Amino acid sequence: MLEVSGLAAGYASVEVLSDIDLAVGRNQIVALVGLNGAGKSTLLRALSGMIRLRAGQVHLHGQRLDGRSIEQIVGFGVAHVPEGRRLFSGLTVRDNLRLGSWRHKDAHDDLGRVLELFPRLGERLGQVAGSLSGGEQQMCAIGRGLMSRPQLMMIDELSLGLGPLVVDEIIARLPDLAAAGTSVLLVEQDVDVALTVADRAYVLETGRIVLSGSSAQLRADPGVQSAYLGVV
Repeated sequence: MLEVSGLAAGYASVEVLSDIDLAVGRNQIVALVGLNGAGKSTLLRALSGMIRLRAGQVHLHGQRLDGRSIEQIVGFGVAHVPEGRRLFSGLTVRDNLRLGSWRHKDAHDDLGRVLELFPRLGERLGQVAGSLSGGEQQMCAIGRGLMSRPQLMMIDELSLGLGPLVVDEIIARLPDLAAAGTSVLLVEQDVDVALTVADRAYVLETGRIVLSGSSAQLRADPGVQSAYLGVV
């Protein structure tokens, strides 16, 4: 579904990513893992149009996305849940979710699907987003992305600042998203969490993909075990 080939991107004179090849299939969860500073967030920004590519191409269902505006990329079916959630803290949960559906006149069914996925948000619809717990804010951010009816959802550092139980609760919903038609590209520093839920994974180091394969293959790789899973 998503095909990335030869991607290079960066900021000003600094090239952060080089020669990135990556793919996400239909109904698939793909993890992108690596240490801080590897370029994971930069890759999501490049895919969502926040920064321009210096080289390479990005296709979604055969449609070329690179060079298009953020609004156009959203229209093609890509949702980006950024690191830190980036909710409108003074607005209610309901209003934050409705902002995700700005392209659609009738979003009632979309809201129903989000609340079915995250029932806790249904209890918080009238509450301002800034007063939510960290886990509830992450649910709201993912829900806002889903309101745009994406074919691909990119989630940056899902577990950041959250307790293990809340992370498990949110991670458990991702297979439901994929099965319902929203593929997921998950950026996650907690490699164990990422490989638990993902079908496939890519390891990013200093701006380059150094390993890729099924989650089972990467779990069994001695280099991944020692560098990321704490296995000596």
